[in-house]
Amino acid sequence: MSGSSTTNAPQPAAPPAVVLSAQPVVLTAPGRGEDLQVRVSAPATGTGLPVIVFSHGYGSSMNGYAPLADSWAAQGFVVLQPTHLDSRTLGIPAEDPRTPQIWRIRIEDLKRVLDGLDTLEAALPGLAGRVDHSRIAVAGHSWGAQSASTLLGARVLDADGVPGEDLSDPRVTAGVLLALTGLGDDLVPFAAEHFPFMKPSFDTMAAPALIVAGDSDHSHLSTRGPDWFTDPYVLSPGSKSLLTLFGAEHSLGGVSGYEAAETTDANPARVALIQQLGAAFLHHALGGGDTDWKRAATALAADPEPLGTLQHKE
Repeated sequence: MSGSSTTNAPQPAAPPAVVLSAQPVVLTAPGRGEDLQVRVSAPATGTGLPVIVFSHGYGSSMNGYAPLADSWAAQGFVVLQPTHLDSRTLGIPAEDPRTPQIWRIRIEDLKRVLDGLDTLEAALPGLAGRVDHSRIAVAGHSWGAQSASTLLGARVLDADGVPGEDLSDPRVTAGVLLALTGLGDDLVPFAAEHFPFMKPSFDTMAAPALIVAGDSDHSHLSTRGPDWFTDPYVLSPGSKSLLTLFGAEHSLGGVSGYEAAETTDANPARVALIQQLGAAFLHHALGGGDTDWKRAATALAADPEPLGTLQHKE
């Protein structure tokens, strides 16, 4: 294992809870061109389970991000993972007429998952009646974090800098946003030309969120350094926490998958910290108690060889 060897480094919960999954669960999606495939994961026991709708990064699928999905399900969440149209598993070519609107279709995917919650719940044997539909969070990595952030109140600016449509969803009350890109003013020319949707405004992203950034995440899409990924924390109102991971690049230690090829900074201890703090934050933000969140934050602050720093604002 790379990274800190301190005995205070977070470890996955033990003994692990049994997690059950069903996939693909298909939600009809007229006008999308492809029905929406979703993976459903949940602990085998427990009731009143809160929900996390997880949006994958570019090219991934419902089968990606197992380190997070498996851990968060084991820690008491129902994790719903849609496969967006940019997934490599679908093989949609760049010249497909839907390509310019995939950023918008991604957001519609997340809302379609919420609309289909009863269907998804019924698809996993033994899950029916155990889900708390009033406690719903979103999470995502990279492009998935941008998709998820819109449900929390972030908006996309048009060419004149005017905020576009409010795409927030009142059913979603908290989020975990991993490697969420910053302001569009700082895009390199290629990104500004080809990714016009990467012009966010965080002025109305008021819902509670844990934002996770790597202090070695140097994006080829931005003219700025790793501080670009702290914009969502600095520029948004309301209750927010920022976890800045030391030495972490865009994969944040390997959240996208076990031994995933795109992971350039493999560090299981960093991933374990995200597993732990992400679950603790969401239990806290969704009204499930804040003991674990306070304990985890205190432990990180007291660690003599910390993996990162945690900041808060109200």
